[in-house]
Amino acid sequence: MSTTQTGNPFNVPVKYVKKIGPRRAEQLARLKIHTVHDLLYHFPREYMDRSRPVSPFDRADGEMITVLGRALNVQETSPRKKLTVTRAALECRRGIFYAVWFNQPHVKKTVKPGVELLLSGKLDRGYGAVQVQVHDYEVMSGEGTMLHTGRIVPVYPATSGITQRMLRTFVYEALGQWRESYREFLPGRLITAENLMPLPEALEQIHFPDNRARAEQARRRFIFEELFLFQLRLALLRKNFTRMKKNHRYVAGDQLRNRYLAGLGFKLTGAQQRVVGEIVSDMDSPYPMHRLLQGDVGSGKTVVAVLTLLRAVESGLQGAFMAPTEVLAEQHYLSLSGALESLGVRVGLLSGGMPGRERAAMLEDIVSGRLPIVVGTQALLQEDVIFQKLAVVVIDEQHRFGVRQRAILQEKGVRPDVLIMTATPIPRTLSMTVYGDLDVSVIDGLPPGRRPVRTYYVAPEELPRVYNFVAGQVKTGRQAYVVCPLVEESEKMDLQAAEELHRRLSERELRDCRVALLHGRMKSGEKDRVMREFRAGRIDVLVSTTVIEVGVDVPNATVMVIIDADRFGLAQLHQLRGRVGRGSEQSHCILAARLRSREAAERIKAMKASQDGFYLAERDLQIRGPGDMAGVKQSGLPEFKLADLVRDREIMQAARRRALELVESDPELGSGDNLPLKLYLRDMDRVKENYFHIC
Repeated sequence: MSTTQTGNPFNVPVKYVKKIGPRRAEQLARLKIHTVHDLLYHFPREYMDRSRPVSPFDRADGEMITVLGRALNVQETSPRKKLTVTRAALECRRGIFYAVWFNQPHVKKTVKPGVELLLSGKLDRGYGAVQVQVHDYEVMSGEGTMLHTGRIVPVYPATSGITQRMLRTFVYEALGQWRESYREFLPGRLITAENLMPLPEALEQIHFPDNRARAEQARRRFIFEELFLFQLRLALLRKNFTRMKKNHRYVAGDQLRNRYLAGLGFKLTGAQQRVVGEIVSDMDSPYPMHRLLQGDVGSGKTVVAVLTLLRAVESGLQGAFMAPTEVLAEQHYLSLSGALESLGVRVGLLSGGMPGRERAAMLEDIVSGRLPIVVGTQALLQEDVIFQKLAVVVIDEQHRFGVRQRAILQEKGVRPDVLIMTATPIPRTLSMTVYGDLDVSVIDGLPPGRRPVRTYYVAPEELPRVYNFVAGQVKTGRQAYVVCPLVEESEKMDLQAAEELHRRLSERELRDCRVALLHGRMKSGEKDRVMREFRAGRIDVLVSTTVIEVGVDVPNATVMVIIDADRFGLAQLHQLRGRVGRGSEQSHCILAARLRSREAAERIKAMKASQDGFYLAERDLQIRGPGDMAGVKQSGLPEFKLADLVRDREIMQAARRRALELVESDPELGSGDNLPLKLYLRDMDRVKENYFHIC
């Protein structure tokens, strides 16, 4: 293997790897492979053991085998249009067998009489003759390295137009050119203490391992590496926050906050009072607050956020409230402005689709300090949004934003206090590990007057009875949601299903109700119009995709129907159920599902048994088991290339401990043994500023 160094792999476009070129580079971009580093860190998802050739004559039909043979002749036929069959007769010690390739006419140029081949494929005895449907093959020339058979073979995540043979070849060529460009960047004492395989060796062994044990060693190194780098980032963030003093101070008066509390009509729960105390203590500190507020759906986080913002307003300072969607931002704006108007506190809504003149006037009010509270989406991050004295930043549903987006909003003030809220329950066993840069507060109770939502399971054939119940609720003045099924990983297919369900319910089962449709591909203005009408009671039933999963607050809605509930994870089902039960009336969540698996039945059972989002998040991980990241994604946790937060919990804890030790002893990473790590982080930052995006 060549060891030519041709530049920093972080910076070199993947098209410069031998045998790739511009056209293949465009296809690789669909796999998020843009640079040589991306390619070498595109790890195998599994391995196939093709290291031991066997005889095809004593193996069972349909078995996957690897076999050695010498080609006697090769024939090519086209039995029908768009089908080319290449068939080679091969001789081994036990006799003659046949190798078959479909739609690979180039094989005939390589496989010639007398050539010795190592084949891997599926054994087919269906027509008397012993035949192998070839998946991969190697010509045994005695030169070079076998990549596709005769060894432990890597299998990669792939995409249309890029085959496994191509990926193996590309990775092999990249290793040949850039392997020596990779120097070990983890400190030597860490490599020794954690018994990690050194980086250049690990890169080779994870892609083309000598054996299964070596592959596992290499995978463990990269699992530790990505968890350690993640924890190191969090530790560095936390260190920076705790040593930078903020410029602003809060006055002692609580007049606005007391008037707001008096107008609520209810007392804060004990959990809310405890959390407010923790926040006030942080705000009184000379260092910026950086706190995560976890609270189950409907637990009263918004009240806590308003009290936090009012503390800034009372002191003549400004606050910003950022939400992930236009729908949620407008809802927060309506809630805040309605609650604070009587106190004389102005609240502004900054959205992406504002008319130019209106936007310019609002920007002037923000920079002059005349607008004390601003609510918005990522529009708040734009360069022309300048605050006069931003002291408090509240970020809702923080897992929808990356670390970089949070940092941009913080940079609009001089080290403001930051309160990050989420209603997405993070399993208790993981939250402190994942949110290492944050102090964590939890609201673990519902406000007074809220009734638990009654949860039912029905089979799909019972849906007509369910729709009768919905119609009955509408007649009593209530409203309802009907959530469409997830069809597949295709927004287009989900949209078609939503439109079809809306049409059918409007014309048949709910024809006497005012039924509207809401989905993610609607324009912002249209989505806002539908939500305004639903909140105002001019729509009875909202047929929706999961765009309403987070934050939508319509107290008069008392029924949630989820179609094909077995297709959703527990965390998402719990979020959807949280859209009802927000008023004083009894609410109902109806899960329509065909229980096709034990896991689906367990999720429905858990939903009926508990309304505790933290319990359900833990249960979701137990049901799904290690290795299935879908449940973790739905919990708002980070997505890694190799690491699994359940399976690799012990490695995560070790990585966190090592990261904290390192930052404590050398916060600048300036010592000789730590300098390669600092340079590696700098390379990653320069090329991929969102590499450490928290989902």
